[in-house]
Amino acid sequence: MAAVPLSTVSTLSTGRGAPVVRTLVRPAAPPLLTVREVAAELAVCRATVYAPLERGELERVWVGGSIRIPVASLEALLARGRR
Repeated sequence: MAAVPLSTVSTLSTGRGAPVVRTLVRPAAPPLLTVREVAAELAVCRATVYAPLERGELERVWVGGSIRIPVASLEALLARGRR
């Protein structure tokens, strides 16, 4: 996954005096995992990861044609299972 810059600094010349410096702060993108990464982390097969995705128990994000799973969604699923 490509890193998202936390801030971007741009300089704008107004033609009068000192240049104006602007900083655009972007929130960090939530960490996303592939189905394969989740399966490896949990030591299960990929089909076992697809089951809660199909039941809607695990959130999915489509990136291009690939499924990504937010880490927060995986942590929430695991926390529910430990109760």
